[in-house]
Amino acid sequence: MTPTFDERTDALVHAARSQPGVVGLVLLGSAAEAHRRDEWSDHDFFVVARPGAADEVRDVRAWLPDVDDVAALAREGEIGFSVLYRDGHVLEFAAATAAELDGAALVHHRVVFDDGSVAALVAASQDRAARAVALDPANETALFLVKVLLGVGRARRGEVLSGGQLVRQWATQHLVRAVRERLPSPTDPERIDPARRFEAAYPEIGARLGAALARPVEEAARDLHQLCREVLEPGWDDFPSAGADAVAHRLGWDG
Repeated sequence: MTPTFDERTDALVHAARSQPGVVGLVLLGSAAEAHRRDEWSDHDFFVVARPGAADEVRDVRAWLPDVDDVAALAREGEIGFSVLYRDGHVLEFAAATAAELDGAALVHHRVVFDDGSVAALVAASQDRAARAVALDPANETALFLVKVLLGVGRARRGEVLSGGQLVRQWATQHLVRAVRERLPSPTDPERIDPARRFEAAYPEIGARLGAALARPVEEAARDLHQLCREVLEPGWDDFPSAGADAVAHRLGWDG
């Protein structure tokens, strides 16, 4: 029988507590907050190692729950791991000392157990968040316009893969950031990844973004350019209108 999300959490907590090298466990995102959870939610977390025990804790096959049911295990950088179980459930986590996690962003989180290291980590993260400088929406919009132009140019010369990446990934990322900063959502002020739950926070804009991104590269770029102007330009003196005009003229969209 497939375990429930809470049963998986209990197994994870038990597995982490049983390791002498582990001094803390922090659940993140939907693993920490049930109201953010649905059938597609995975387990995101930090497992915190005592100093000198990082290598031991990063031998994750020695302590992962239900390790015989693991279908694939991958490293992400020095401290990150992604684990796929045979039933499709995923764990994404960092296994590291508190010092190695210095600089980590903790927004939606729940400390399950802690020897004191995690409390300092959380305090430092909250202090950084309080001092963080907000993104400049005009700058993000200008970057969006540049990525759109470069992406369409590459697609026109035959580099459809690279051009599509510029439009669908980089340009879209800058546009989403600009929307988040210029039109803050009272329901979901996402700070770590502005694209997460964007559709719930901005249903109409999100629907138009999704429809645009499903089109071929240049059509997607043109739709995004139009969306940007319609959503952000009216009533905003700092909107880079000259830049938007320049992109449209260079690509022949103003004829």
